Amino acid sequence: MRIWDIPPDKLCRQHLLGEHSELHALWNILTQDKNGFSKHPETLRWKGKLKALFLRHEALVLEMKTRGYKHKTPLDPLRARGEQRQNEFVDTPEEQEEILRKKKCGCQV
Repeated sequence: MRIWDIPPDKLCRQHLLGEHSELHALWNILTQDKNGFSKHPETLRWKGKLKALFLRHEALVLEMKTRGYKHKTPLDPLRARGEQRQNEFVDTPEEQEEILRKKKCGCQV
């Protein structure tokens, strides 16, 4: 599970759509008190930051629409509470860029 801290327009198709899917899973874990991955470092860094997660989702959706994808899975904005900025990282944005560079997947990092 990973939510990138890289601008969505730099992500390749695979990572853009994959993050969108994983973000929905993470949102459900955090808003519905689900146990799956509840102790995962990626989940823990978003606790108390649903507003930031919601804003990340909106940025992903904007990029998806820019690329011609249809989006049919909105998040409930009423649940978007807490901090609106993510400042905790499992890997820093610089480390994330290096991870993506090594994958040679088409991400523009």
